[in-house]
Parts: sequence; structure tokens; C-alpha cells
Amino acid sequence: MTSPQGAAELGSRSDVPSSGDERRNGEVPAAIAVEGLTKRFGSGDDAVTAVDDVSLRIEPGSVVGLLGPNGAGKTTTIKSILGMVVPDTGTVRVQGIDVAERPRAAYAHVDAMLEGARNDYWRLTVRENLRYFATIGGVAPDSVADRHDRLLEQFGLAEKADEAVRNLSRGMKQKVSLASVLASDADVVFLDEPTLGLDVESSLTLRRELRRIVEERGLTAVISSHDMDVIEAVCDRVIIMNEGHIAADDTVANLRRGFETSAFRLTSPDLDAETLTTVRDRFEVTVATTPDGTTTVEVATDSDGFYELTALLGARDVSLTSVETVEPDLEDVFVELTGDGGTER
Repeated sequence: MTSPQGAAELGSRSDVPSSGDERRNGEVPAAIAVEGLTKRFGSGDDAVTAVDDVSLRIEPGSVVGLLGPNGAGKTTTIKSILGMVVPDTGTVRVQGIDVAERPRAAYAHVDAMLEGARNDYWRLTVRENLRYFATIGGVAPDSVADRHDRLLEQFGLAEKADEAVRNLSRGMKQKVSLASVLASDADVVFLDEPTLGLDVESSLTLRRELRRIVEERGLTAVISSHDMDVIEAVCDRVIIMNEGHIAADDTVANLRRGFETSAFRLTSPDLDAETLTTVRDRFEVTVATTPDGTTTVEVATDSDGFYELTALLGARDVSLTSVETVEPDLEDVFVELTGDGGTER
């Protein structure tokens, strides 16, 4: 749960600069700075390059989504930053501190919630977990008791505070994991699939509260998730990896604008099978549904194609009850950039 090096690696924070620290020049360091990161697995003809010369910089107080299909190198990049994988080449700095030179000082700033792991101690109660992880993060739990009470309220855990985690539902356990990460004084947090196992209402609550907590405490957060709605709602910026490289790095709005493809959604009660066949022959029709006798088609085309389409429909006396421009979402951008994934790296 806490700093990936484990409790034994966590000493008190040290801001005394060494030769490898950015802050020695008096500049405000990046929360995370990665330069030239490369990691290969295996050797000879069987060698696989999971991460290939990746560089990125994440500023303090920002929330960044790190995305990638299976095999993109995302997991290896995260584990390299967290010290769980030793890269072949490259440097990683956390709050200006070189993690290879001073791992204790660097990882004292970090906490992580890793999907698929037992992030909490299930025999302890919810509140005991928060106190425990604050303690191994170097914080006296009594000094942050008010923070823990707020976290319990924010994530709907107050009524379960004295319940053993093992007795909770999967979704509630997920909330405890997130609250435990936020229980200490870590100022850089990694959250892998934070909404996994949550129902829609709980997921919406988590998005709202996570954004609020990040802003209140000035946290830097790196979020990895397959839930694009979470990424769009919470993140200031998105980094998309593919085949060991960074394929895109920008705000959600800029990514959507940069990869916009024209499409139009038309609804009509007059679209019969023959007309639909003609439309399919001439255009790329991505959606065609017929609820209650009304047909909706989504056609990928540009403005010239749109006028051709409406002329075709007009010639067949097809009246349109609605016409909408379809805006691409983050998932559209992701698919266009990465295509299908492969094996997890």
C-alpha cells in the first residue's frame, strides 16, 4: 500500500539536496520526472523491450491519467517509477530526488494503490487500517485523526469504521484502499483502477471526492484506469502509451480536438431497409438501431458527405426528426492511437 519500497525503507523525509537533485539549482522540481527510461525483459532473440526511451514530467498538484492497452509498457513504467522494477537505463526523480541515489527520501513522498493486490489488512478495522498506513508513512496517527474522520465521511465509510475489512463488500474494500493511501502525508499518489468494483453511484462519489481532496491538499496524482469516464472527469492531462512509447500527452480536450473524426447521428421514422442498404453502400454506418419504429443511424463522413447523405435521403422522401454532430470521446482517441492491445507488460 504505502511507499513501494515497504515500511522498512521509509525513513523521515529529507530535503537536503544531493548531486542528483533538481532542487539544488533553486528551481521548483517536478513531482515526477522520468528521463530516457528503458526496460527490456529476457535476452537474445527472446528479448522484449517493454519501455523504450520514455521521458515524462508531471508537475506538482496535477492529476494525470496514464493509459495504455495491454503490452503498451504502462505497467512497467509505473513499476519503474515506484521502484518495483529496476530499469536498464534512465533516471526517475520524485520531488526532485533521484530514486536510485536516495530511495528512502524519494519514496517518503509516495503512496500507491495497486489494483489486484491486497492493499489493506483485512483483519483490521477500517479505521485501524487508516491509522496503520499513516504510521508506516511516518505520521503520528493521532495528529491526522481529523483527516481520517473526513476520509471516512467522504467515501461513505463512517458507519463501517469499526468493522473488519474482511467483512466488507468488494466495493467497500476498494474505498478503504483509497482512503488508506490518502491517510498519510504522501504528496504523490499512484492510483491503479480506483473505481474497480464500485457501483455507478459510488464511482461518481469517488470521482467528486478524489478531485476535491487532491485540490485541498495539493496532491499530485497519477491515475491508471480502463474507465475513461473517470479519466475524463478527474484528470488535468492524459498520457497514452503504446508499444513502449508515449503516443500522446495532452489535455483531454486537446486530444479530442486533435483526433476528431466527423460523424453525424440522424433519426427518422422513414428509414426503411432499402434506404438503409443504400446508405450502407455509400457511407460508413457505425450505428443503426430501431427502437419503437424509429431508426437512428450514425454516419462517419465529412461536411461534403453530409450534404450528399441528406440529398440522398431527401430524394427518397425521408424526413429527419433530429440531426446531431457526434463528438469523439477519450475512448475514441485511445482506440485510434493504440488499436488492439497485446500481452500485459
